[in-house]
Order: sequence, then C-alpha cells, then structure tokens
Amino acid sequence: MKFLILTQYFPPETGAPQNRLLQLAKRLQKLGVEVTVLTAMPNYPQMHVYKGYRGKFYCFELIEGIPVHRCWIYTGTSKAIILRLVNYFSFVKTSFLVGLYKLGKQDFILCESPPLFLGISAWLLSIIKGARLIFNVSDLWPESAEKLGLVTNRTLLNMSTWLEEFLYRQSVLVTGQTRGIVTNIASRFPRKPVFWLKNGVDIEELSAIPADPAWRASHGFSEDDFLLLYAGILGHAQGLEVILKAANLLRNHPKIKFLLAGSGPLRDDLISLKNNLQLTNVYFLDNRPKREVVPIIRAADVALIPLRKLELFKGAIPSKIFENLAMRKPILLGVEGEALELFIDKAGAGWGFEPENAEDLAARVFFLFENQHLLNEAGNRGYAFLKQEFDLDKVASEFYQLLPMGTSGPK
Repeated sequence: MKFLILTQYFPPETGAPQNRLLQLAKRLQKLGVEVTVLTAMPNYPQMHVYKGYRGKFYCFELIEGIPVHRCWIYTGTSKAIILRLVNYFSFVKTSFLVGLYKLGKQDFILCESPPLFLGISAWLLSIIKGARLIFNVSDLWPESAEKLGLVTNRTLLNMSTWLEEFLYRQSVLVTGQTRGIVTNIASRFPRKPVFWLKNGVDIEELSAIPADPAWRASHGFSEDDFLLLYAGILGHAQGLEVILKAANLLRNHPKIKFLLAGSGPLRDDLISLKNNLQLTNVYFLDNRPKREVVPIIRAADVALIPLRKLELFKGAIPSKIFENLAMRKPILLGVEGEALELFIDKAGAGWGFEPENAEDLAARVFFLFENQHLLNEAGNRGYAFLKQEFDLDKVASEFYQLLPMGTSGPK
C-alpha cells in the first residue's frame, strides 16, 4: 500500500502537526505501509527557510526512515493577508508540480489542513495518481480564521467555505484531531465517514531525552523558584496576554516566575507588554528543537496551556498537553470544553482556569505555589491517563484498519 502525506509542515520544524504526522508516518511504516511525505522547505515558525535548504526548489531526504520530498515555498514575516495567501498558494503550486513529476502512483493521499488551500493540490494529485483522498483537519478553517479575526474579507471566507465543503465531499475519509472537530464535520456531512485521529506523543522517545539538573542554575533560577512554563507558538489563538497580566498580579511574590518559550507572530507584542508593565517575573526563551525543550519542561513545576475564550475552542485539545503529561508535568489549563473535561475533570492531570481571566489564573498559581505537594500526584495521574487513552500505536492501528474502505479513486 502506497500512502502519501501532503503537508506544509514537517520536521525538522517543531510544532503540533509536524510531530503528529511524523509519528503517524513511522507507525504506518511499521504496519507495512509504504509512506512518503511531500512537504515544504522547513521555515516555520520563524518564516525563514532553514539553513541548508535555502535557494533550493526541490530536495529529497530521509527523516527517521521516512522518504521526504521537499519543494520551494514563499516565506515572509508580514502579517498582511495577501502575503499569507502567497505563502499558501506558492506551496500549492510547487507541491503539485513536484508530486506530479517526482512521485508515482499512490493508493492514498492524506492532506493536512490547515492550510485549507493545500487541498487543491491534494485533490488534483489524487485524480492523476489514482489515489483516494483523506482530508485531515487539525483546525476548522475558515471558521477559526474568521472567529480569530485573522480573515475578515467576506468573499474570501465564502470561497474558502465552498472549498472546505468541496474537499470533504471529494474525500473517502475525513479525519479530525479532536472530538469537537469530528462532531462538527459529521453534523454537516452525516454520510461522510469521519474518524477521530487522536493526537498524542511518543513517550519512549521523550523519555530517552535526559534531564538537565543544572538547567535552573545555568539560567539564573534557584531550586525553590516556582516556575510556570508556556512552551509553544506565541500566536493569536493562545491568548497569552493572560499570563503576563497574571504575572503582574503576582509581582509581589518574587519566587513565582513565568517562562514563555517559543516564537510566533505575537512575540514582539508580548515583550512590549512585559516592558510596559515593567515585569521582572516573566522570561522569554527562544524557540529551540524538541531535544532542548524537554529539559526546560522537566525543570519547570507546572505547564501553562491557555487558549482564547471562544466558542470555537471548546472542541480544541492543545497538543502541548501531551508533551507535558508524557513527562509527568501537571498542567494549568485555560481551555473550556473537551480538553477540560478530558484532562482535568476525568484525568485529574492538573487544574483549570477561566480562559483570558488573569485574576482566576493568578489565584490558581498562588494556590499551587502554597500547595506544591499536590503537583506530583497530578502529574502521575496525567501520565497514566495519556498511556491509557492516547496510545499512538493503537491510534495508528485503528486508522490503518480504515484504509481499505471506499471505492478506488476520489468520489
């Protein structure tokens, strides 16, 4: 069975879709599937093509035994919608050309969305390569872009909605990263097979990355400092201002310190907010590879995982949950809905706070600072729940069982 993963994001980039798709590819390969990846030159989240890939239109490499074809993509740090569209459509074009000339027949093409527009390339290639299309939805687009205020042009939103629905209809299977996404799509397309392709993490891989006992001291922190860590994209969806506002409320407790590790479109804005509030208890760490992030997570006391207070995010499960629970790290979760029900109410892996409510977050942080004996138990409960409910081998096996479904070729 030949299986192509078409995605704009893939390692060595760091992030949720990158890690998830690599883990899926490795597990499908173990099940005997001939997996190939077609992706862009690595550039995310800095939006600059990585050294070693610059100036190339096409290259081929093996990543952990997975054949990876890469092609050129336009990159830039501008927030203008027209340039973001140029970024997306440049890869639509080059991925189609590379897929057309460099890849042979395929049985299945799994397309990662967003960006939604990549589905155009996936659909065309599925016709030419005689493949069945699987559309994998990690974010409901354009709905999320509209509710986050990232896209306001009504014509573009209407065209994107038409494309979204067209791609669902052309797919033999639609997969989603959360139950909320799956429920949304199934309610609109009741006859379309939809599968919850759960997120997760390779616990053994993370466990093999050693801790750094000297990390705190080497970065100016003492052993009795209470460190709360957000590690991930500094973007629009996370509502990270709540962390700085909570830090402002706790500024008279010098042992409580907040760390934000990563990069993204709002990093400069958040640093400006820190400076305006004159916060000395907030620290920004640069984006770094996973092997360097793991020791930071291990050195922290609690993981902070916020999202903005939007109805849209009640069906979201931030991928940062999985990495932290894999290292037995308790979480402070500022997310309503599915994630709260699963990981706080059911698993007891940490504590929740109201999204975008700095007073509530500050109160939770101070409670945990005063009751640090509770942390290990929550971390251990989260780890056990992760192993039981989000085992990647089981998820990949269930997904593999669905692959023979449908008719040959796209509908």
